[in-house]
Amino acid sequence: MQPQSENHHVTVIRPMRRWEFIDFKEYREYGDLFYYLVWRNIKVLYAQTILGFAWAILNPFVQIVIFTVIFGQVAQISTDGVPYVLFSTVAIIPWTYISEAMSQSSDSLVAGQGMLGKIYYPRMFFPLTPVLAKLADFGISLLLLLGVLFYYQVTPTWNLLLLPIFFVQMVCIPAGIGLWLSALAIRYRDVRFAMPFLVRMLIYSAPILYTASSMSANYRLVYSLNPIVSVVEGYRSCLLGTPFEWLYILPGMIATAVLVFTGVLYFRKMERVFVDVI
Repeated sequence: MQPQSENHHVTVIRPMRRWEFIDFKEYREYGDLFYYLVWRNIKVLYAQTILGFAWAILNPFVQIVIFTVIFGQVAQISTDGVPYVLFSTVAIIPWTYISEAMSQSSDSLVAGQGMLGKIYYPRMFFPLTPVLAKLADFGISLLLLLGVLFYYQVTPTWNLLLLPIFFVQMVCIPAGIGLWLSALAIRYRDVRFAMPFLVRMLIYSAPILYTASSMSANYRLVYSLNPIVSVVEGYRSCLLGTPFEWLYILPGMIATAVLVFTGVLYFRKMERVFVDVI
């Protein structure tokens, strides 16, 4: 018999190191699956609803109306000369995306526990899928924002060129928080019950309903570490042409980078025990 000269492909399966970062090669191999998961989330988002994607506009619209009446008309909160409808719309549109993406991302592993223990694909797809899928809602809600900007005849300025930076930061915030909380929720189910309360409180921690300038000077540095403050101030400056308040923007950008980096590390550390404790 002649010896066989077949080339054998050997796959080495090894345990994950304690603080191993992202395996980009593996993520590229599963890229098609990730695309399908995001697209599936978009398609089922408003399946069997009457209004469908109109909810993406109705949700922030109702918030804008309520906040305008309560804080703009009744409380008469100062907006530095900007009409309150315009002032709140520019902040509520990115906030709505952040809050909804953060909630779904944090609950992703618990909601997908049936799939988690049956098949393998990169676990980080669980919290990242809703973060990208909710961008469909954000894109639709931009129609409301553009309508308000057109109504108040806001003229674009060169500040608009920096908007992509704040868009990326807006996406990174729920991604970082989702990585942290989804991994925590596997072991501590209290996270799932605390999320609605946390989201309701976060809206008051950023200048969505009020101006950042109203914050006391003694607490401005600590206040600006909230990454949502950076996004809201950045969106207002880019879209309304107001000067950039870097005191409120730069610390939030640094906090966002730290949030994402540590979120990845913690998620990868806990990934080893997901199936054991689910």
